[in-house]
Amino acid sequence: SSNEKTDLINVLKTRKKAIAWKLTDIKGIDPEFCSPKILLEEEHSPKVKSQRRVNPKIHDVIKKEVEKLLDAGLIYPISDSPWVSPIHCVPKKGGMTVIKNDENELVPTRLVTGWRVCIDYTLYDGNIP
Repeated sequence: SSNEKTDLINVLKTRKKAIAWKLTDIKGIDPEFCSPKILLEEEHSPKVKSQRRVNPKIHDVIKKEVEKLLDAGLIYPISDSPWVSPIHCVPKKGGMTVIKNDENELVPTRLVTGWRVCIDYTLYDGNIP
């Protein structure tokens, strides 16, 4: 209802610092203060999987996303990690449109509105207790 919407907006306005309105508003934890540690089962060792080749357009998308996360302080570089995972870029799905194919038939097609950068953690499945 209209009153609920107004109440919600008022609550959000009074607690502006508790909500990240942009990626740069999210503050990371200083790694010197606290670094997460994942405990592994003894028989498992670190896994390394090389990055697959990506086309230059996708490479630029990945580079911009990594730079954005670095600038926001959400990630930090680690040069000596024994764990390496490949990065994938998948299309964000937009609306649907209809186009004609080679046989002049109308075919529904999903629009790509952007790209989502993902990390493939399937290599680690079963390594964490």
